[in-house]
Amino acid sequence: MEGFVPWPDELAAQYRQRGLWQGLTIGEMVERTARRLPDKVAIVLGDRRVRYAELVEASRRLAIGFARAGIGRGDRVVMQLPNTIDFVLTYLALNWIGAVPVMALRAHRHSEVRHFIGASGAVAYVVPDVAGGFDFRAMAVQMRAEFPALKLVAVSGEPGAGQVALEALSDRSTRPEIERTLAGRRPAPGDVATMLLSGGTTSMSKLIARTHDDYVLNARACGRVAGFGEDTVFMAILPLGHNYNLASPGMLGTFYYGGTMVLTQGATPEEVFGLVERERVTLIAAVVPLITAWLNSDVPAARDLSSLRVVQNGGARLAPELRRRLRERLGCTPQEVYGTAEGLINMTRLDDPDEVLLESSGAPVLDDDEIRVVDDDGRDVPDGEPGELVTRGPYTIRGYFDAPQKNAEAFLPGGWYRMGDVVRKRGRIVYTEGRRKDMINRGGEKISCEEVENLMFAHPAVKAVALVAMPDPVFGEKACAFVVPKDGLSLDLAQMVAFLRQQHIASFKLPERLEIVDALPTSPVGKIMKRELRERLVAKMAQEARS
Repeated sequence: MEGFVPWPDELAAQYRQRGLWQGLTIGEMVERTARRLPDKVAIVLGDRRVRYAELVEASRRLAIGFARAGIGRGDRVVMQLPNTIDFVLTYLALNWIGAVPVMALRAHRHSEVRHFIGASGAVAYVVPDVAGGFDFRAMAVQMRAEFPALKLVAVSGEPGAGQVALEALSDRSTRPEIERTLAGRRPAPGDVATMLLSGGTTSMSKLIARTHDDYVLNARACGRVAGFGEDTVFMAILPLGHNYNLASPGMLGTFYYGGTMVLTQGATPEEVFGLVERERVTLIAAVVPLITAWLNSDVPAARDLSSLRVVQNGGARLAPELRRRLRERLGCTPQEVYGTAEGLINMTRLDDPDEVLLESSGAPVLDDDEIRVVDDDGRDVPDGEPGELVTRGPYTIRGYFDAPQKNAEAFLPGGWYRMGDVVRKRGRIVYTEGRRKDMINRGGEKISCEEVENLMFAHPAVKAVALVAMPDPVFGEKACAFVVPKDGLSLDLAQMVAFLRQQHIASFKLPERLEIVDALPTSPVGKIMKRELRERLVAKMAQEARS
Protein backbone atom coordinates (compact mmCIF):
# COMPACT_ATOMS: atom_id res chain seq x y z
CA MET A 1 0.00 0.00 0.00
CA GLU A 2 1.43 3.34 -1.04
CA GLY A 3 2.27 5.41 2.02
CA PHE A 4 2.86 2.37 4.27
CA VAL A 5 6.35 2.04 5.75
CA PRO A 6 7.29 -1.68 5.95
CA TRP A 7 9.76 -3.47 8.20
CA PRO A 8 13.12 -4.18 6.53
CA ASP A 9 12.96 -7.46 4.57
CA GLU A 10 15.64 -9.09 6.72
CA LEU A 11 13.78 -8.36 9.96
CA ALA A 12 10.44 -9.43 8.52
CA ALA A 13 11.96 -12.77 7.48
CA GLN A 14 13.34 -13.26 11.01
CA TYR A 15 9.98 -12.49 12.60
CA ARG A 16 8.29 -15.08 10.40
CA GLN A 17 10.99 -17.70 10.87
CA ARG A 18 10.82 -17.38 14.65
CA GLY A 19 7.04 -17.65 14.72
CA LEU A 20 6.46 -14.11 15.97
CA TRP A 21 4.47 -13.42 12.84
CA GLN A 22 2.25 -16.47 12.45
CA GLY A 23 1.00 -15.80 8.93
CA LEU A 24 -2.56 -15.27 10.17
CA THR A 25 -4.91 -12.51 9.14
CA ILE A 26 -7.24 -11.15 11.82
CA GLY A 27 -10.18 -12.93 10.20
CA GLU A 28 -8.28 -16.21 10.07
CA MET A 29 -7.33 -15.82 13.72
CA VAL A 30 -11.01 -15.60 14.71
CA GLU A 31 -11.87 -18.41 12.27
CA ARG A 32 -9.28 -20.66 13.92
CA THR A 33 -10.89 -20.08 17.32
CA ALA A 34 -14.36 -20.70 15.84
CA ARG A 35 -13.28 -24.08 14.46
CA ARG A 36 -12.05 -25.05 17.91
CA LEU A 37 -14.91 -23.54 19.92
CA PRO A 38 -17.88 -23.06 17.55
CA ASP A 39 -20.53 -23.00 20.29
CA LYS A 40 -18.56 -20.89 22.76
CA VAL A 41 -20.07 -17.45 23.43
CA ALA A 42 -17.81 -14.81 21.90
CA ILE A 43 -19.82 -11.65 22.64
CA VAL A 44 -22.41 -10.66 25.22
CA LEU A 45 -24.45 -7.48 24.92
CA GLY A 46 -27.48 -7.28 27.18
CA ASP A 47 -29.51 -10.41 26.61
CA ARG A 48 -27.90 -11.10 23.24
CA ARG A 49 -25.20 -13.71 22.90
CA VAL A 50 -23.14 -14.34 19.77
CA ARG A 51 -21.23 -17.61 19.49
CA TYR A 52 -17.95 -17.92 17.62
CA ALA A 53 -19.47 -19.83 14.69
CA GLU A 54 -22.19 -17.16 14.36
CA LEU A 55 -19.60 -14.39 14.58
CA VAL A 56 -17.62 -15.79 11.67
CA GLU A 57 -20.66 -16.42 9.48
CA ALA A 58 -22.33 -13.06 10.17
CA SER A 59 -19.14 -11.09 9.55
CA ARG A 60 -18.54 -12.98 6.29
CA ARG A 61 -22.05 -12.21 5.06
CA LEU A 62 -21.48 -8.54 5.79
CA ALA A 63 -18.11 -8.75 4.03
CA ILE A 64 -19.85 -9.89 0.84
CA GLY A 65 -22.15 -6.87 1.08
CA PHE A 66 -19.20 -4.49 1.36
CA ALA A 67 -17.49 -6.21 -1.56
CA ARG A 68 -20.58 -5.92 -3.76
CA ALA A 69 -20.75 -2.23 -2.86
CA GLY A 70 -17.31 -1.83 -4.41
CA ILE A 71 -15.11 -2.00 -1.32
CA GLY A 72 -12.00 -4.09 -1.85
CA ARG A 73 -8.48 -4.94 -0.81
CA GLY A 74 -6.55 -1.93 0.44
CA ASP A 75 -9.56 0.41 0.49
CA ARG A 76 -9.78 2.53 3.61
CA VAL A 77 -13.08 2.77 5.50
CA VAL A 78 -13.54 5.27 8.33
CA MET A 79 -15.39 3.35 11.04
CA GLN A 80 -17.09 5.38 13.79
CA LEU A 81 -19.26 3.01 15.77
CA PRO A 82 -19.93 2.68 19.50
CA ASN A 83 -19.34 -0.56 21.40
CA THR A 84 -21.96 -2.73 19.74
CA ILE A 85 -22.11 -6.08 17.99
CA ASP A 86 -22.22 -4.13 14.71
CA PHE A 87 -18.78 -2.73 15.57
CA VAL A 88 -17.34 -6.24 15.82
CA LEU A 89 -19.09 -7.52 12.69
CA THR A 90 -18.05 -4.51 10.63
CA TYR A 91 -14.44 -4.64 11.79
CA LEU A 92 -14.14 -8.32 10.92
CA ALA A 93 -16.09 -7.95 7.67
CA LEU A 94 -13.68 -5.33 6.36
CA ASN A 95 -10.74 -7.51 7.34
CA TRP A 96 -12.18 -10.51 5.48
CA ILE A 97 -12.00 -8.62 2.17
CA GLY A 98 -8.71 -6.84 2.82
CA ALA A 99 -10.28 -3.43 3.38
CA VAL A 100 -8.77 -1.29 6.14
CA PRO A 101 -10.92 0.10 8.98
CA VAL A 102 -9.78 3.55 10.13
CA MET A 103 -10.67 3.73 13.82
CA ALA A 104 -12.52 6.98 14.53
CA LEU A 105 -14.04 7.41 17.99
CA ARG A 106 -17.65 8.27 18.77
CA ALA A 107 -16.60 11.60 20.30
CA HIS A 108 -14.99 12.82 17.07
CA ARG A 109 -16.86 15.40 15.04
CA HIS A 110 -16.62 17.15 11.68
CA SER A 111 -13.12 18.57 12.13
CA GLU A 112 -11.51 15.26 13.06
CA VAL A 113 -13.54 13.06 10.70
CA ARG A 114 -12.75 15.38 7.80
CA HIS A 115 -9.06 14.90 8.53
CA PHE A 116 -9.34 11.10 8.84
CA ILE A 117 -11.15 10.77 5.51
CA GLY A 118 -8.76 13.07 3.70
CA ALA A 119 -5.54 11.72 5.19
CA SER A 120 -6.47 8.08 4.68
CA GLY A 121 -8.08 8.47 1.25
CA ALA A 122 -11.17 6.67 2.54
CA VAL A 123 -13.80 5.42 0.10
CA ALA A 124 -16.47 4.55 2.69
CA TYR A 125 -17.74 5.75 6.07
CA VAL A 126 -19.62 3.65 8.66
CA VAL A 127 -21.61 5.37 11.41
CA PRO A 128 -24.46 4.76 13.87
CA ASP A 129 -27.75 6.52 13.21
CA VAL A 130 -27.88 8.33 16.56
CA ALA A 131 -25.55 7.84 19.51
CA GLY A 132 -25.18 9.92 22.63
CA GLY A 133 -27.87 12.27 21.34
CA PHE A 134 -25.86 13.10 18.19
CA ASP A 135 -27.14 12.30 14.69
CA PHE A 136 -24.16 10.90 12.80
CA ARG A 137 -26.14 10.58 9.57
CA ALA A 138 -26.24 14.35 9.14
CA MET A 139 -22.48 14.59 9.59
CA ALA A 140 -22.04 11.77 7.06
CA VAL A 141 -24.12 13.70 4.52
CA GLN A 142 -21.76 16.64 4.89
CA MET A 143 -18.67 14.46 4.62
CA ARG A 144 -19.97 12.81 1.46
CA ALA A 145 -20.61 16.23 -0.09
CA GLU A 146 -17.04 17.27 0.68
CA PHE A 147 -15.43 13.97 -0.40
CA PRO A 148 -16.80 12.66 -3.71
CA ALA A 149 -14.57 9.58 -3.38
CA LEU A 150 -16.85 8.27 -0.59
CA LYS A 151 -18.77 5.67 -2.56
CA LEU A 152 -20.63 4.25 0.46
CA VAL A 153 -22.07 5.48 3.75
CA ALA A 154 -23.29 2.54 5.84
CA VAL A 155 -25.38 3.06 8.96
CA SER A 156 -25.88 0.90 12.02
CA GLY A 157 -29.59 1.45 12.49
CA GLU A 158 -31.91 3.56 10.35
CA PRO A 159 -30.08 5.07 7.33
CA GLY A 160 -30.59 8.57 5.97
CA ALA A 161 -30.98 9.63 2.36
CA GLY A 162 -28.38 8.05 0.10
CA GLN A 163 -27.16 5.81 2.91
CA VAL A 164 -27.35 2.04 3.38
CA ALA A 165 -28.24 0.07 6.50
CA LEU A 166 -25.57 -2.39 7.62
CA GLU A 167 -28.29 -4.98 8.03
CA ALA A 168 -29.31 -4.54 4.39
CA LEU A 169 -25.70 -5.09 3.27
CA SER A 170 -25.59 -8.53 4.85
CA ASP A 171 -25.63 -11.11 2.04
CA ARG A 172 -28.06 -14.05 1.95
CA SER A 173 -25.96 -16.40 -0.20
CA THR A 174 -25.38 -20.02 0.77
CA ARG A 175 -22.24 -20.85 2.71
CA PRO A 176 -20.46 -22.43 -0.28
CA GLU A 177 -21.21 -19.30 -2.33
CA ILE A 178 -19.81 -17.10 0.43
CA GLU A 179 -16.65 -19.22 0.58
CA ARG A 180 -16.16 -18.97 -3.17
CA THR A 181 -16.74 -15.22 -3.18
CA LEU A 182 -14.32 -14.55 -0.33
CA ALA A 183 -11.65 -16.97 -1.51
CA GLY A 184 -10.21 -14.52 -4.02
CA ARG A 185 -10.53 -11.47 -1.79
CA ARG A 186 -8.69 -12.46 1.38
CA PRO A 187 -5.76 -10.23 2.31
CA ALA A 188 -2.22 -11.40 2.87
CA PRO A 189 -0.87 -11.46 6.45
CA GLY A 190 1.57 -8.68 5.58
CA ASP A 191 -1.18 -6.35 4.35
CA VAL A 192 -2.35 -3.38 6.39
CA ALA A 193 -5.22 -4.55 8.60
CA THR A 194 -6.16 -1.51 10.68
CA MET A 195 -5.41 2.19 10.88
CA LEU A 196 -5.30 3.59 14.40
CA LEU A 197 -5.02 7.23 15.38
CA SER A 198 -2.01 8.76 17.06
CA GLY A 199 -2.41 10.75 20.25
CA GLY A 200 -2.35 13.93 18.19
CA THR A 201 0.85 15.62 19.32
CA THR A 202 0.55 18.04 16.41
CA SER A 203 -2.52 19.74 15.01
CA MET A 204 -4.23 16.48 13.99
CA SER A 205 -3.80 12.76 14.63
CA LYS A 206 -1.42 10.83 12.41
CA LEU A 207 -2.51 7.50 10.93
CA ILE A 208 -0.90 4.34 12.29
CA ALA A 209 -1.01 1.46 9.82
CA ARG A 210 -0.92 -1.94 11.53
CA THR A 211 -0.57 -5.17 9.56
CA HIS A 212 -2.37 -8.46 10.20
CA ASP A 213 0.96 -10.07 11.16
CA ASP A 214 1.95 -7.48 13.73
CA TYR A 215 -1.50 -6.81 15.14
CA VAL A 216 -2.24 -10.48 15.77
CA LEU A 217 1.11 -10.63 17.58
CA ASN A 218 0.17 -7.52 19.59
CA ALA A 219 -3.06 -9.18 20.78
CA ARG A 220 -1.42 -12.54 21.41
CA ALA A 221 1.49 -11.15 23.46
CA CYS A 222 -0.68 -8.84 25.57
CA GLY A 223 -3.22 -11.61 26.15
CA ARG A 224 -0.51 -13.95 27.35
CA VAL A 225 0.75 -11.42 29.92
CA ALA A 226 -2.82 -10.74 31.06
CA GLY A 227 -3.42 -14.46 31.60
CA PHE A 228 -6.07 -14.79 28.89
CA GLY A 229 -7.57 -18.19 28.11
CA GLU A 230 -10.85 -19.87 27.29
CA ASP A 231 -12.13 -18.99 30.77
CA THR A 232 -11.51 -15.26 30.26
CA VAL A 233 -14.58 -13.01 30.44
CA PHE A 234 -13.36 -9.58 29.35
CA MET A 235 -15.48 -6.47 29.93
CA ALA A 236 -15.12 -3.76 27.28
CA ILE A 237 -16.18 -0.40 28.66
CA LEU A 238 -13.82 1.95 26.82
CA PRO A 239 -14.13 2.52 23.06
CA LEU A 240 -13.21 -0.53 21.00
CA GLY A 241 -11.64 1.86 18.49
CA HIS A 242 -8.81 2.50 20.97
CA ASN A 243 -5.75 0.26 20.62
CA TYR A 244 -5.98 -0.49 24.37
CA ASN A 245 -9.47 -1.99 24.13
CA LEU A 246 -9.06 -3.37 20.62
CA ALA A 247 -5.87 -5.41 20.90
CA SER A 248 -3.87 -4.70 24.07
CA PRO A 249 -5.20 -7.30 24.78
CA GLY A 250 -8.82 -6.22 24.45
CA MET A 251 -11.23 -7.66 21.91
CA LEU A 252 -8.69 -9.34 19.66
CA GLY A 253 -6.78 -10.82 22.59
CA THR A 254 -10.05 -12.29 23.83
CA PHE A 255 -10.83 -13.79 20.43
CA TYR A 256 -7.28 -15.14 20.01
CA TYR A 257 -7.52 -17.15 23.24
CA GLY A 258 -11.20 -18.13 22.92
CA GLY A 259 -12.62 -16.05 25.74
CA THR A 260 -15.85 -14.07 25.97
CA MET A 261 -16.20 -10.29 25.57
CA VAL A 262 -18.95 -8.50 27.52
CA LEU A 263 -19.93 -5.18 25.96
CA THR A 264 -21.34 -2.27 27.93
CA GLN A 265 -21.82 1.36 26.99
CA GLY A 266 -22.40 2.34 30.62
CA ALA A 267 -19.63 2.83 33.16
CA THR A 268 -21.42 3.57 36.42
CA PRO A 269 -20.60 1.31 39.37
CA GLU A 270 -24.15 -0.07 39.24
CA GLU A 271 -23.87 -1.06 35.57
CA VAL A 272 -20.31 -2.35 35.70
CA PHE A 273 -20.49 -4.43 38.85
CA GLY A 274 -23.97 -5.68 38.10
CA LEU A 275 -22.53 -7.14 34.89
CA VAL A 276 -19.47 -8.50 36.70
CA GLU A 277 -21.79 -10.43 39.00
CA ARG A 278 -24.20 -11.59 36.28
CA GLU A 279 -21.65 -12.56 33.60
CA ARG A 280 -18.85 -13.67 35.95
CA VAL A 281 -16.43 -11.16 34.45
CA THR A 282 -12.76 -11.98 35.09
CA LEU A 283 -11.00 -8.88 33.71
CA ILE A 284 -11.90 -5.24 33.12
CA ALA A 285 -9.85 -2.75 31.09
CA ALA A 286 -10.24 0.66 32.74
CA VAL A 287 -8.71 4.12 33.11
CA VAL A 288 -7.96 6.34 36.10
CA PRO A 289 -11.29 8.27 36.23
CA LEU A 290 -13.33 5.05 36.17
CA ILE A 291 -11.23 3.35 38.79
CA THR A 292 -11.42 6.42 41.03
CA ALA A 293 -15.21 6.48 40.76
CA TRP A 294 -15.49 2.77 41.52
CA LEU A 295 -13.26 3.00 44.58
CA ASN A 296 -15.36 5.87 45.91
CA SER A 297 -18.58 3.88 45.50
CA ASP A 298 -20.36 1.58 47.94
CA VAL A 299 -21.68 -0.58 45.07
CA PRO A 300 -18.79 -3.08 44.80
CA ALA A 301 -19.24 -4.16 48.43
CA ALA A 302 -22.83 -5.13 47.70
CA ARG A 303 -22.01 -7.31 44.68
CA ASP A 304 -20.49 -10.76 44.22
CA LEU A 305 -17.14 -9.96 42.61
CA SER A 306 -15.54 -13.34 43.28
CA SER A 307 -14.99 -13.93 39.54
CA LEU A 308 -13.01 -10.69 39.05
CA ARG A 309 -9.30 -11.43 38.90
CA VAL A 310 -7.76 -8.39 37.19
CA VAL A 311 -8.51 -4.71 36.68
CA GLN A 312 -6.24 -3.17 34.08
CA ASN A 313 -5.38 0.52 33.89
CA GLY A 314 -4.19 2.26 30.74
CA GLY A 315 -3.91 5.71 29.24
CA ALA A 316 -2.42 7.45 32.28
CA ARG A 317 -0.48 6.14 35.28
CA LEU A 318 -2.54 4.85 38.20
CA ALA A 319 -1.20 6.03 41.55
CA PRO A 320 0.26 3.27 43.76
CA GLU A 321 -2.27 4.02 46.49
CA LEU A 322 -5.15 3.41 44.06
CA ARG A 323 -3.58 0.14 42.97
CA ARG A 324 -3.43 -0.96 46.59
CA ARG A 325 -7.05 0.01 47.10
CA LEU A 326 -8.10 -1.97 44.02
CA ARG A 327 -6.51 -5.06 45.48
CA GLU A 328 -7.99 -4.52 48.93
CA ARG A 329 -11.51 -3.40 48.02
CA LEU A 330 -12.19 -5.44 44.87
CA GLY A 331 -10.03 -8.44 45.72
CA CYS A 332 -8.30 -8.40 42.33
CA THR A 333 -4.85 -7.77 40.90
CA PRO A 334 -4.18 -4.30 39.44
CA GLN A 335 -2.37 -4.48 36.11
CA GLU A 336 -0.77 -1.42 34.57
CA VAL A 337 -0.80 -1.25 30.75
CA TYR A 338 1.53 1.41 29.38
CA GLY A 339 2.14 1.70 25.68
CA THR A 340 1.24 3.28 22.41
CA ALA A 341 -0.94 2.65 19.38
CA GLU A 342 2.29 2.86 17.38
CA GLY A 343 3.41 -0.43 18.94
CA LEU A 344 5.26 -1.09 22.19
CA ILE A 345 3.12 -2.29 25.09
CA ASN A 346 4.54 -2.58 28.62
CA MET A 347 2.54 -4.44 31.27
CA THR A 348 3.10 -5.37 34.87
CA ARG A 349 3.00 -9.13 35.40
CA LEU A 350 0.30 -10.55 37.62
CA ASP A 351 2.92 -12.20 39.86
CA ASP A 352 5.30 -9.22 40.05
CA PRO A 353 6.55 -8.23 43.50
CA ASP A 354 4.71 -5.26 45.01
CA GLU A 355 7.48 -2.79 44.25
CA VAL A 356 6.98 -3.50 40.53
CA LEU A 357 3.25 -4.22 40.55
CA LEU A 358 2.30 -1.09 42.48
CA GLU A 359 4.98 1.40 41.45
CA SER A 360 6.06 0.69 37.87
CA SER A 361 4.56 0.80 34.39
CA GLY A 362 5.71 -2.74 33.70
CA ALA A 363 8.02 -4.31 31.16
CA PRO A 364 7.62 -4.95 27.41
CA VAL A 365 5.28 -7.85 26.64
CA LEU A 366 7.87 -9.47 24.36
CA ASP A 367 11.56 -10.17 24.85
CA ASP A 368 11.90 -9.07 21.21
CA ASP A 369 10.77 -5.52 22.07
CA GLU A 370 13.91 -3.40 22.07
CA ILE A 371 13.84 -0.40 24.42
CA ARG A 372 16.33 2.35 25.17
CA VAL A 373 16.26 5.54 27.24
CA VAL A 374 18.02 8.44 25.53
CA ASP A 375 18.82 12.11 26.11
CA ASP A 376 17.79 15.00 23.86
CA ASP A 377 20.62 14.16 21.47
CA GLY A 378 19.60 10.51 21.13
CA ARG A 379 22.42 9.18 23.31
CA ASP A 380 21.70 6.38 25.80
CA VAL A 381 21.54 7.40 29.46
CA PRO A 382 22.59 5.13 32.35
CA ASP A 383 20.02 2.80 33.89
CA GLY A 384 17.96 4.68 36.45
CA GLU A 385 18.50 8.08 34.85
CA PRO A 386 15.59 9.98 33.21
CA GLY A 387 15.33 10.25 29.46
CA GLU A 388 13.02 9.62 26.53
CA LEU A 389 11.88 6.05 25.86
CA VAL A 390 12.58 4.83 22.31
CA THR A 391 11.68 1.42 20.91
CA ARG A 392 11.53 -0.89 17.94
CA GLY A 393 10.28 -4.43 17.46
CA PRO A 394 8.01 -6.85 15.60
CA TYR A 395 4.77 -4.95 16.29
CA THR A 396 6.07 -1.36 16.47
CA ILE A 397 5.57 0.60 13.25
CA ARG A 398 8.51 1.85 11.21
CA GLY A 399 6.70 5.01 10.13
CA TYR A 400 3.35 6.78 10.06
CA PHE A 401 1.15 6.35 7.03
CA ASP A 402 2.03 8.77 4.24
CA ALA A 403 3.82 11.21 6.56
CA PRO A 404 7.54 11.45 5.67
CA GLN A 405 8.03 14.79 7.43
CA LYS A 406 6.46 13.52 10.67
CA ASN A 407 8.48 10.32 10.43
CA ALA A 408 11.70 12.32 10.34
CA GLU A 409 10.69 13.84 13.69
CA ALA A 410 9.23 10.72 15.33
CA PHE A 411 11.92 8.16 14.50
CA LEU A 412 15.63 8.00 15.21
CA PRO A 413 18.09 6.38 12.77
CA GLY A 414 17.73 2.61 12.75
CA GLY A 415 13.93 2.65 13.02
CA TRP A 416 13.71 3.60 16.70
CA TYR A 417 10.31 5.10 17.50
CA ARG A 418 10.32 8.00 19.94
CA MET A 419 7.61 7.46 22.55
CA GLY A 420 7.72 11.09 23.67
CA ASP A 421 7.61 10.10 27.35
CA VAL A 422 10.23 10.72 30.01
CA VAL A 423 10.97 7.50 31.91
CA ARG A 424 13.53 5.78 34.07
CA LYS A 425 14.46 2.19 33.26
CA ARG A 426 15.72 -0.47 35.64
CA GLY A 427 16.65 -3.42 33.51
CA ARG A 428 13.49 -4.05 31.49
CA ILE A 429 11.14 -2.40 34.01
CA VAL A 430 9.90 1.06 33.03
CA TYR A 431 8.92 3.85 35.43
CA THR A 432 7.08 6.72 33.73
CA GLU A 433 7.67 10.32 34.81
CA GLY A 434 5.89 12.50 32.28
CA ARG A 435 6.13 13.41 28.62
CA ARG A 436 8.17 15.57 26.33
CA LYS A 437 5.45 16.48 23.89
CA ASP A 438 2.97 19.27 24.36
CA MET A 439 -0.09 17.20 25.11
CA ILE A 440 -2.69 17.05 27.85
CA ASN A 441 -3.64 13.60 29.10
CA ARG A 442 -7.25 13.86 30.29
CA GLY A 443 -7.91 10.45 31.82
CA GLY A 444 -6.26 8.69 28.87
CA GLU A 445 -7.73 10.95 26.18
CA LYS A 446 -4.91 12.92 24.57
CA ILE A 447 -5.51 16.59 23.78
CA SER A 448 -3.21 18.30 21.30
CA CYS A 449 -2.54 21.78 22.66
CA GLU A 450 -1.61 23.03 19.21
CA GLU A 451 -4.88 21.83 17.66
CA VAL A 452 -7.08 23.53 20.26
CA GLU A 453 -4.93 26.69 20.35
CA ASN A 454 -5.27 27.03 16.58
CA LEU A 455 -9.05 26.95 16.93
CA MET A 456 -9.10 29.39 19.85
CA PHE A 457 -6.99 31.86 17.90
CA ALA A 458 -9.91 32.20 15.50
CA HIS A 459 -12.09 33.76 18.22
CA PRO A 460 -12.44 37.49 17.49
CA ALA A 461 -11.58 38.44 21.08
CA VAL A 462 -8.35 36.41 21.31
CA LYS A 463 -4.99 38.12 20.88
CA ALA A 464 -2.78 35.34 22.24
CA VAL A 465 -3.49 31.95 23.82
CA ALA A 466 -1.75 29.01 25.43
CA LEU A 467 -3.37 25.75 26.49
CA VAL A 468 -1.77 23.98 29.43
CA ALA A 469 -2.49 21.03 31.69
CA MET A 470 -3.93 21.67 35.12
CA PRO A 471 -3.95 18.98 37.80
CA ASP A 472 -7.22 17.16 38.46
CA PRO A 473 -7.83 14.52 41.17
CA VAL A 474 -10.06 12.38 38.92
CA PHE A 475 -8.78 12.79 35.36
CA GLY A 476 -5.15 13.48 36.21
CA GLU A 477 -5.11 16.51 33.93
CA LYS A 478 -7.60 18.89 32.37
CA ALA A 479 -7.12 21.74 29.92
CA CYS A 480 -6.77 25.34 31.05
CA ALA A 481 -6.60 28.16 28.50
CA PHE A 482 -4.51 31.27 29.20
CA VAL A 483 -5.84 34.04 26.97
CA VAL A 484 -4.63 37.55 26.24
CA PRO A 485 -7.73 39.37 24.94
CA LYS A 486 -7.67 42.01 22.24
CA ASP A 487 -7.82 45.58 23.48
CA GLY A 488 -11.26 46.56 24.68
CA LEU A 489 -12.73 43.07 24.31
CA SER A 490 -13.75 40.60 27.00
CA LEU A 491 -14.12 36.83 27.09
CA ASP A 492 -15.30 34.19 29.55
CA LEU A 493 -15.14 30.38 29.62
CA ALA A 494 -18.73 29.85 28.50
CA GLN A 495 -18.19 32.05 25.43
CA MET A 496 -14.99 30.22 24.50
CA VAL A 497 -16.57 26.79 24.92
CA ALA A 498 -19.57 27.83 22.82
CA PHE A 499 -17.22 29.07 20.10
CA LEU A 500 -15.21 25.84 20.09
CA ARG A 501 -18.34 23.71 19.96
CA GLN A 502 -19.19 25.50 16.73
CA GLN A 503 -15.90 24.17 15.33
CA HIS A 504 -17.20 20.61 15.88
CA ILE A 505 -14.33 19.24 17.97
CA ALA A 506 -14.59 16.40 20.46
CA SER A 507 -15.96 17.54 23.82
CA PHE A 508 -13.05 16.13 25.82
CA LYS A 509 -10.78 18.69 24.11
CA LEU A 510 -12.69 21.71 25.43
CA PRO A 511 -10.85 23.85 28.01
CA GLU A 512 -12.33 23.56 31.50
CA ARG A 513 -10.80 26.71 32.94
CA LEU A 514 -9.98 30.11 31.47
CA GLU A 515 -7.36 32.50 32.81
CA ILE A 516 -7.34 36.05 31.39
CA VAL A 517 -3.82 37.55 31.44
CA ASP A 518 -2.16 40.71 30.16
CA ALA A 519 0.68 38.80 28.48
CA LEU A 520 2.10 35.32 28.11
CA PRO A 521 5.61 34.70 29.49
CA THR A 522 8.15 34.09 26.74
CA SER A 523 11.77 33.02 26.49
CA PRO A 524 14.45 35.24 24.90
CA VAL A 525 13.69 33.62 21.53
CA GLY A 526 9.96 34.23 21.85
CA LYS A 527 8.81 30.75 22.88
CA ILE A 528 5.87 30.70 25.28
CA MET A 529 7.06 29.37 28.64
CA LYS A 530 4.25 26.94 29.43
CA ARG A 531 6.03 25.54 32.45
CA GLU A 532 5.80 28.96 34.08
CA LEU A 533 2.08 29.10 33.26
CA ARG A 534 1.52 25.69 34.79
CA GLU A 535 3.41 26.62 37.94
CA ARG A 536 1.43 29.84 38.23
CA LEU A 537 -1.82 27.92 37.80
CA VAL A 538 -0.93 25.26 40.38
CA ALA A 539 -0.09 27.95 42.91
CA LYS A 540 -3.36 29.78 42.25
CA MET A 541 -5.41 26.58 42.55
CA ALA A 542 -3.69 25.75 45.85
CA GLN A 543 -4.53 29.21 47.17
CA GLU A 544 -8.15 28.80 46.07
CA ALA A 545 -8.34 25.47 47.87
CA ARG A 546 -7.13 27.07 51.11
CA SER A 547 -9.55 29.99 50.98
